[in-house]
Amino acid sequence: MKDLACQQFQDTVAEFLIRHQSILDIISKSQESNARVNRAVVKAVTHCGCVKVRAEKSAIPPEATLADLKQLLDSHLDGELCPNCREIIESEMGKSIFYLTALCHSLGLSLADVLQREHEKVSTLRVFNFT
Repeated sequence: MKDLACQQFQDTVAEFLIRHQSILDIISKSQESNARVNRAVVKAVTHCGCVKVRAEKSAIPPEATLADLKQLLDSHLDGELCPNCREIIESEMGKSIFYLTALCHSLGLSLADVLQREHEKVSTLRVFNFT
């Protein structure tokens, strides 16, 4: 069912790719939309204040294992997104997903396959995937 939802979304994106059919347009719009996600998160901190960044160097004991890092490291965020910031960030993320899907379409890739392969990789390698 999830594959069907991904394929339906990819088909819809392909149907509405009118102005941005060029791979160059898609890549530049993807970069722009990712920057807008970042900016929306920053504005949640600096403009709204619903979340705060509390960043400092994490103290990691020399004997800590890779498994210990899950408890030793955190997101550096305090608070929770307010409904307005959540809506804005979700909207910007949706646009990023749109352009990622458009990129898949233009390159003849299946978004569902890309997600499935990444899921398998993360599931197989687990924490070692990101070291």
